[in-house]
Amino acid sequence: MKNKFTILGCGSSLGSPWITNYQGELKKNSKNIRTRCCAHIQYKNLSVLIDTSPDIKSQFLKNKIRSLDAIIYTHEHADQTSGIFEMRPFFWKNKNKIPVYGSRRTVKALIKKYTFCFFPKHGYVPIMKPNVIKNNFKIKKKNQTLSLKAFNVIHGMINATGFLFEKVAYISDCNKIPKKSFDYLYNLEYLIIDCLRKNKHPSHFNYDEALELIKIVKPKKAILTNLHTDLDYVYLKKILPSNIIPAYDGLSFNF
Repeated sequence: MKNKFTILGCGSSLGSPWITNYQGELKKNSKNIRTRCCAHIQYKNLSVLIDTSPDIKSQFLKNKIRSLDAIIYTHEHADQTSGIFEMRPFFWKNKNKIPVYGSRRTVKALIKKYTFCFFPKHGYVPIMKPNVIKNNFKIKKKNQTLSLKAFNVIHGMINATGFLFEKVAYISDCNKIPKKSFDYLYNLEYLIIDCLRKNKHPSHFNYDEALELIKIVKPKKAILTNLHTDLDYVYLKKILPSNIIPAYDGLSFNF
């Protein structure tokens, strides 16, 4: 089995189109139908999910993902976490608690908001086991081990987490990268990076800022994600350099 990374969702917090059918500057194109940010790592026989978006059920079904061994979280915002309860069938299927990994802040917030997932409540059996991560951590299944590095990024008023593994870095929500995290972004095969919109935003990279970061760290390939309704897929394909591509739901690559 080849190692595979899949962008399950590349849309901003409301996806596109919005619930009101607002589409902004997006043209009619299947690649402009964007669910909320979420990604999946298939490493040998390990199935690892990055965030549980509100659209996680349809994302799993569409991409034919039938197993889950662990979840890693970038941060605690609703568009990254509110699909958490959809993971219950994997607890029933595996007959084991699902390991959940995140920063101390993120894990604390998850336990507070989704207590029933981690502790017995109202007759519900807990389905997850929380794990606080700092820098390097490993996800194991029998004789398979995926080694990851977690690093701090700034997401407006909070800290979020970027993840690095096998020369692939994923940063879905970010408007600033601390100096000590920058070193992790050089010599990458792939950089998946937040690129919310054209205009400046207080908690996300905009188009110009994302491209400036890519210009500095020089990954072999960069993928723009967390795309808002003013960044049309075809428009981006026309103006971007050949080493940078806009994400779309279901985009995948082998690593």
